[in-house]
Amino acid sequence: MSHRIVVLGAGYAGAIAAGRLARRLRREDATVTLVNAEPDFVERVRNHQLATGQTLKPRPLAEMFAGTGVDLRIARVTAVDVERRTVSLTDGELGYDTLVYALGSAWNARGVPGTAEHAYEIAGRPGALRLRERLAGLEPRRPVVIVGGGLTGIEAATEIAESRPDLDVSLVTSSALGDWLSPKGRAHLRRVFQKLRITAHEHATVTAVEPGTVRTTEDRTIPAAVTIWTGGFAVHPIAANTTLEVTEAGQIVVDGYLRSVSHPDVYAIGDAAMAMGPGDKPLRMSCASGTPSAWQAADAIAARLTGGKLPNAPIRYFNQCISLGRKDGLIQYVTADDQVKPAVLTGRLAALYKELVCKGAAWGVANPTLGLPTRQRPMTPTPTQTKVNA
Repeated sequence: MSHRIVVLGAGYAGAIAAGRLARRLRREDATVTLVNAEPDFVERVRNHQLATGQTLKPRPLAEMFAGTGVDLRIARVTAVDVERRTVSLTDGELGYDTLVYALGSAWNARGVPGTAEHAYEIAGRPGALRLRERLAGLEPRRPVVIVGGGLTGIEAATEIAESRPDLDVSLVTSSALGDWLSPKGRAHLRRVFQKLRITAHEHATVTAVEPGTVRTTEDRTIPAAVTIWTGGFAVHPIAANTTLEVTEAGQIVVDGYLRSVSHPDVYAIGDAAMAMGPGDKPLRMSCASGTPSAWQAADAIAARLTGGKLPNAPIRYFNQCISLGRKDGLIQYVTADDQVKPAVLTGRLAALYKELVCKGAAWGVANPTLGLPTRQRPMTPTPTQTKVNA
């Protein structure tokens, strides 16, 4: 009987892992099933572009995985039973021998009153489309407030301000604007905000989101015809409802090969995983972590099933890529453990660099089996190997 591999989630990490596994394993020895709630691949790193009315290239998963050996199943995951090794879906149940959990993350309202009711989010495609419709109907000079000074908030603020210069765009951050960047990076970010006429409310913590208003500490109020919440991400809650070892935030605790420390037949990748990187620091939730974690997990699974050599390529960082509208950008170079270096790339060249990174990530998903060695030798499971891989 073929070894059943089930991959949950077809974001960057899950889609890449599924394609890589199909390439490395013979279909008669292992089947790869990819489960996703939507029929299309979503370029999550472009949701701020989608929200401003830009047209993104459609990427149907059925076309992307045609002929790859990946079995695609469009359904929503409702539960995982790691003891029975089953996944409950909206259209039935799947059994697995190895599970790759890549359900990712969604926006995190952090318990701030009124956020869920009155704020928009762009962590997912449906949220970005709702915001798109709302922004399209806004009259000039109406205030738009972005809450959250991280990468997502900065990209959303600059994209909206560039595409809709008739709106009053502001960003609220609990720290200084771009405080994690190098001095050169912070200086460039402030210049862009000034050029695009974006107001930065710094060192302000949002305490409530109300109709037409954002309320901050010291009872300050900021007018907001539209409030966009980018104040962090929360992982999918399904893992926390299993017997998997998870963190307080619900991420699955894994080893260096992205394998669950409590259930060796489960791998977690992308935002769903609590994985340690260089300097013994947790990897941050990002595409920069998700893609290499998918490579690592897929190669580790293939090696274990074929008796091959386990991968030895620790995940590390090189830069942080930030789009500042379509005409400007900021590439902050970092150390392997994600500490900023003095050097940055800015301006149109940085915007082109970021665009190439986004296109490269999408190309990697759309061509999941290209650029890999030929498939590994067939599995020859022994009773011992079967026990280890179970």
